[in-house]
Amino acid sequence: MSIKRTPLYEEHLKLNARMVDFAGWEMPVQYLGLREEHDNVRTNVGLFDVSHMGEVFIRGENALKTLQWITTNDVAKLKKGQAQYSILTNPTGGIVDDIFVYCLEENKEYLVCVNASNVEKDFEWMKKNNKGAEITNESSKWSQIAVQGPKAFGLLEKIFPKVSELQKNQCEYFSFNGSKVLIAATGYTGEQGVEIFVPNEKAAALWSELVKKGEEFGVQAIGLGARDTLRTEMKYSLYGNEITDLTNPIEAGLGWVVKLDKGDFIGREPIQKMKENGPKRKLIGFKMLDRGIPRHDYKLLSLDGEEVGIVTSGTMSPTLDEAVGIGYLREDLSKIGSEFFVEIRGRKTKAQVVQTPFVKK
Repeated sequence: MSIKRTPLYEEHLKLNARMVDFAGWEMPVQYLGLREEHDNVRTNVGLFDVSHMGEVFIRGENALKTLQWITTNDVAKLKKGQAQYSILTNPTGGIVDDIFVYCLEENKEYLVCVNASNVEKDFEWMKKNNKGAEITNESSKWSQIAVQGPKAFGLLEKIFPKVSELQKNQCEYFSFNGSKVLIAATGYTGEQGVEIFVPNEKAAALWSELVKKGEEFGVQAIGLGARDTLRTEMKYSLYGNEITDLTNPIEAGLGWVVKLDKGDFIGREPIQKMKENGPKRKLIGFKMLDRGIPRHDYKLLSLDGEEVGIVTSGTMSPTLDEAVGIGYLREDLSKIGSEFFVEIRGRKTKAQVVQTPFVKK
């Protein structure tokens, strides 16, 4: 399979990005260095190329009916210009993908943003479980730029006047170089900012404009490396790590996007069952008490050496300057303050369950 490139590929090369293969896309992992990029998003503003993400449109008189059936959240609550985080689930209650649903026209037109690695899978799943809507995968037409950080709206106002009036999880069309772009006050960093859906042919021009106008705000391009440390500090789930086709939203701490009272949806019964009976394991955040960095798939052990869980993500937090991790831990050990071991290359290293997000915003 040939590797794909986003319309911003040349822009990344101009900025001396180190490119890597990510979900079949050649993407920037870092430009100036992970630590510097991470800190810049927390203090100034960062630009992310997230054009590898997928855009699926659900339209027609059965659009709402279809979305209510295939997602866990209550799409009927969305007014035009509102967005919600949600989940596609399978009949066993497992997570097909985590998504964002944007209401472009109430009951008639919605945009679903899906993870890069799941575009085809999700599109086929939606078509298979369609309730009469018109479902089109338009991922190849759209680029996406995330602008994140405390100075994000200062920069955005230079190009899109009044954009700072957008409240969290609101979206609206704006104009750029004669094209409509959809700007949504959403993001994956825990900072203020937006994600901009822009037609491919205007993506490079918009990126250049953001770089140029962003100089006074200390703008930097940000790679996938810092994107991962930023989301880990917020304990945001990453598909393939915290959530998979075998993960129930309740154990993953995503019960807040499951609306059992909205009516039937795929996987409702097993999710309700886990909610009533309680999960056997829970997704927790922890910090290391001993030296060592927890990594994906490392085992978690009880203090008497029994295997009681697994690490899903871990890193040295640039903001806190300490090693933190996310993982599934047996329910009876999951309380704040509870201690356990992370097995790092055969060595038992002590860790402790802590309150999350790790970095309070």
